[in-house]
Amino acid sequence: MTEHNFSSMRAAMVESQLRTSDVDEPLVIAAMARVPRERFVPAERVAMAYIDRPVPLGGGRALNPPLATGRLLSEAAVQPGEKVLLIGAATGYAAALLAEIGAVVTAVEAPDGPETTIADGVTLARGPLAEGSADGAPYDVLLVDGAVEELPAALVEQLGEDARIATGIVEHGVTRLCTGRKVAGTFGLVGVTDMEMVVLPGFATPERFVF
Repeated sequence: MTEHNFSSMRAAMVESQLRTSDVDEPLVIAAMARVPRERFVPAERVAMAYIDRPVPLGGGRALNPPLATGRLLSEAAVQPGEKVLLIGAATGYAAALLAEIGAVVTAVEAPDGPETTIADGVTLARGPLAEGSADGAPYDVLLVDGAVEELPAALVEQLGEDARIATGIVEHGVTRLCTGRKVAGTFGLVGVTDMEMVVLPGFATPERFVF
């Protein structure tokens, strides 16, 4: 495919997938219209770059659909200069979008996770996703580019007061976009909408014994 083909596909993604599905934050729309998603998918799956489906990356991982990432970014309302903790960097697409917006990004990916392309303004931290990256704390925004069964306290502890959270949550096999804030050391999440999101490993809810 040519650069022209990809540019047309990217424009179609913005108009038919994002604008029609409540992705209306101007900074997010502008970033997703500029960042070439095809550079963040495996070469053998480049034709899938702009399809609104997860893109398999191997090893049980996948790149979130464009709509899921767009909704997460839009709900988080990230502003230039804000410090963002991104969990689940995968190939680096969401991190590149955040950098395009002007955020200062710390992107966390597992040691055995996908190869990550690093954009300017992004620091990559390799380690367990559920542990985050305390070195850059406190953060203004926590963005989880995928769905988890439970949001670990370790991640919330790395946020500043009144920091915003956008994540996917797995509930009874359904993935749901949720948002929240950290207030007085605690946080709560509110469901926004059910939507297809990739499930990130390492966030299983601990088993609880019942007597």
